[in-house]
Amino acid sequence: MKDCLFCKIVSGDIPSKKVYEDEKILAFYDISPMAKVHVLVIPKMHISSAQDITDESSAVIGYLFSKIPYIATLLGINESGYRVITNCGEDGCQSVKHIHFHILGGQQLSVNMA
Repeated sequence: MKDCLFCKIVSGDIPSKKVYEDEKILAFYDISPMAKVHVLVIPKMHISSAQDITDESSAVIGYLFSKIPYIATLLGINESGYRVITNCGEDGCQSVKHIHFHILGGQQLSVNMA
């Protein structure tokens, strides 16, 4: 989608501080971190939100989740622990209409963020 911020990051039109990239997904540091470690993981395929996951797109979401432990290891938070969050829609505070998963860690997180 040409107006999607994350699609522009995937295409390289907008720079990001990459943590991991392969042919299906991209992980990069959040520009407004809410923890010592705050990385976003996105599929390169445009999926607007969790509400829009289909049988076809679920394979890439499964693949993305299979890479989260590796990304957590790259970030050095695999042993201490981390949180994975996605927001969906306006009431869920989804700010970019491209599904993305926040990996938060590097510190004890608030129980109120769960």
